Amino acid sequence: MRSLLLAGGRSRRMGRDKALIEIDGKAMITRVVEALVKADREPIRIAVANPEKMEEYAAVIDSNYSIEWVLDSKQHAGPVDAIIENLNDPFCLEQDTIQLATVDVPWITPEVFSSLEDSISKKDEVIMPTDGDVLQPLLSLIRPKLLLNSLEDWDGLPLHKMFLEIPHSLLMVDNNLIKNINTERDL
Repeated sequence: MRSLLLAGGRSRRMGRDKALIEIDGKAMITRVVEALVKADREPIRIAVANPEKMEEYAAVIDSNYSIEWVLDSKQHAGPVDAIIENLNDPFCLEQDTIQLATVDVPWITPEVFSSLEDSISKKDEVIMPTDGDVLQPLLSLIRPKLLLNSLEDWDGLPLHKMFLEIPHSLLMVDNNLIKNINTERDL
C-alpha cells in the first residue's frame, strides 16, 4: 500500500522546522517514515514546499526506502490543497487505499497504520484515528477516488469536520501514539 506524507508546512507555531526536530535521537520525519515502512506503506510520496526541504529531509531518511519526492505546486497552501493535488495524480488514483501521514506525530506506530487498514469498511471513504477527544485526519486511511470527489466540493471546512460529513469510520487509538507536535511545549 502506498502512502502520502505531508511535509510542506511552515512550522509557524514551532518556530523551526518540525520535521527535523529530534525525538530520542531521530528526526520526526524519520520516525514517521520508519513507521510507514514497517507497516508496509511503501512507496512513500513525500510532499514538500521547496527543493531545499527535499534535500534536508532526504539527508535524515534511509536511502534504501522507496521514497517519491514531490513539490507542492502552491507553497504552504495547506494540507487540503496538498491532498487534492496528490490525489489527482495517477500515483494515488490507481490505489484502492492510501495512508495519509504528517511529520509532526513522532510516536505513531506501524500498528496504528495496520489497525486502520484492518478496520476500514468497503463503504468508507476514510477511516480516521481518534483518542475519543481529538480526531487526526492527517493520519487517515483514505480511498482516493471516492475522497477526491468529496474534496472537490471542499468549502474551507477543517479537514476533520469534512471527513465527518462523508462516509467514514473512526478508530480509537491511544492518545500518546497520535499526539501532534505543534509548539515547544508539546515536546
